[in-house]
Amino acid sequence: MPWQREHMPCQQLMATAVMELSKVKRNSEQQLLQPTMRTLVLKIQTYLSLMVPNVTYLACSSIFQVLFGSNVTIAVQDPSYPAYVDSSVIMGQTDLYQQDVQKYGNIEYMRCGPENGFFPDLSTVPRTDIIFFCSPNNPTGAAASRDQLTKLVKFAKDNGSIIVYDSAYAMYISDDSPKSIFEIPGAKEVAIETASFSKYAGFTGVRLGWTVVPKELLFSDGHPVAKDFNRIVCTCFNGASNIAQAGGLACLSPDGLKAMQDVVGFYKENTEIIVETFTSLGFNVYGAKNAPYVWVHFPGRNSWDVFAEILEKANVVTTPGTGFGPGGEGFVRVSAFGHRENIIEAARRLKQLYK
Repeated sequence: MPWQREHMPCQQLMATAVMELSKVKRNSEQQLLQPTMRTLVLKIQTYLSLMVPNVTYLACSSIFQVLFGSNVTIAVQDPSYPAYVDSSVIMGQTDLYQQDVQKYGNIEYMRCGPENGFFPDLSTVPRTDIIFFCSPNNPTGAAASRDQLTKLVKFAKDNGSIIVYDSAYAMYISDDSPKSIFEIPGAKEVAIETASFSKYAGFTGVRLGWTVVPKELLFSDGHPVAKDFNRIVCTCFNGASNIAQAGGLACLSPDGLKAMQDVVGFYKENTEIIVETFTSLGFNVYGAKNAPYVWVHFPGRNSWDVFAEILEKANVVTTPGTGFGPGGEGFVRVSAFGHRENIIEAARRLKQLYK
């Protein structure tokens, strides 16, 4: 997502914070006093009205595959953010790709579509070591309810699984859907949560996120997961830079939180334009309410064909649903991340194409 005019208040606050860092003198024996990730996470959790006691706060990176190793089984929502599957492939956690079903072996694809309210039928899901779960979901935009997440936590407990919960879009939630897995009793014993500033403050490029690893979360031999996670972070990563942390703290100031609210509100207004466009044309759409994505159904059609049609005939870029898994066939994802004038122009072109 580009740094856009809509992000200017956030950008200005971050730039001011970074400039303050340049005024701090240091030498080889004196390092800058880093604002801690614990402070960042406590502030954002407070903002989201969450209480997450007795947890370990650590820098967020793509380290879960390193943490769990290659000899594990994985479950993902279908459709879901492709990195969950691709990182598993890179780590050797999968078998060969099965072209006929468009799936990798050794990965359990949990179907999440309109027919089941975008939540998997857990009674049909076999046990896996790791369950990747994103809510609100990318690409469908569906946010899991409290009852659904309670079932997921119980399922993980019963099966000895660890949930890796991606809450990157929590600030977009406008109903009573949980903003964190840790709102669910017992989740600290089975879940890790990861989140990011990217979708709230246009933090892409700079990059800043966090991971919450509860001390209650244990491997099957009783060893705390947080200890291994901390060891990997300390060994393989230097942590978030002073610049990124200063920018994050600026975003969590009163002015910064207001700016992020404005950014989120702006993109949710964009989703309303997109939803109106497709519904006026007779399409069924999903998502949008709690996420910056609109999931549009084109029944009986190949998602890549729809993508190509819209690109070639309207010069509008969408994302084919099967890019997120076989469960995305017949859908395209339309993103609200864009300038208002571009969203309005795209809507005009789409109405012209499908009128």
